[in-house]
Amino acid sequence: MPRLTVVSAPAPVQNRASHRTELLRAAVSPTSLGFGAAAIGNLYSPVTEDGAAAAVDEALRRGIRYFDTAPFYGYGLSEERLGRALASASVPDVVVSTKVGRLIGDAHGDEAAGRGEGFAVAGRRADFDYSRDGILRSFESSLDRLRRTQVDILLLHDIGSLTHGRRHPQILDQSLREALPAMAQLKEAGACKAIGIGVNEVAACLEVMGRFDIDCILLAGRYTILDHLALTTLIPSAVERSVSLIVGGPFNSGLTADAAAPGATFDYRPVDAAMLHRARQLYRVCGASEVDVGAAALQFVLAQPAVVSVVAGMRSPAEVASAVMRLDAQIPATLWPALQEVGLVAKGAPTPC
Repeated sequence: MPRLTVVSAPAPVQNRASHRTELLRAAVSPTSLGFGAAAIGNLYSPVTEDGAAAAVDEALRRGIRYFDTAPFYGYGLSEERLGRALASASVPDVVVSTKVGRLIGDAHGDEAAGRGEGFAVAGRRADFDYSRDGILRSFESSLDRLRRTQVDILLLHDIGSLTHGRRHPQILDQSLREALPAMAQLKEAGACKAIGIGVNEVAACLEVMGRFDIDCILLAGRYTILDHLALTTLIPSAVERSVSLIVGGPFNSGLTADAAAPGATFDYRPVDAAMLHRARQLYRVCGASEVDVGAAALQFVLAQPAVVSVVAGMRSPAEVASAVMRLDAQIPATLWPALQEVGLVAKGAPTPC
């Protein structure tokens, strides 16, 4: 693929018309459910090539048309597998989002695994790079792996103080000066249709929205049935600016994924006692109404009008089928007041009924 050429573009105009929210909603939400492709990048445990392809094929068969990936997921493996599967399927109306902010390179020995990043992939590593050149190099490599000439949504990945610690002010400054303007120019050139950020930190969203005009945010884990952090801060600000919200991590990295009992992790770490207590309460209340917690988790997210899609991680046809069935499951209207009564769902949070 020839190297990208990006010419200078006008600076982004603030407060663009709100119709972009409706356009993005129409683009990513034919089923309101997105396929999170981190898992087919060997997140936590290996997935076979055939297994990854089967998961994507099952998603397409069941009407899922939005697929989210990133160079970081499996150090390029997720993009490679997704690209092969979509090219083989030849389905014309898919929507793909990927991310920039890391460059993939070779790792020696157990170097990548030693970072504790969770991907069972040998010989590769990912390094942060938010420079203009790094963004363009990352994007060009993603297009090669995805076998595409453009993507629908391009997201700046993992900026925020929890990710970068003391380097956060410098990372944010470089993102605003170099990374996001480069992404805006890619959009102007037609290489992507929408730009935004992909993070799990509400504060990072607020910092960026106040200083750069973006189309969307993919927020992982901060607007879920157990974590309402975005409800009173980020969501009103996003609505005011006509920024669409895509929610990732609806099961809080596994805490509410199992139908029988809470999982052991929250926000990609071992769950603490207080959150585990909340999760057990959730399972008790849902169990009393014979409701699958995973179904309640997915449907709660999509009841929020600011949310255009919910992206769930899927590594197998069975997980795809489970997510689709959970989205379609009938939930009694009495569940939501019961959850509000015990303080699990905020009274100001929209609910399905």
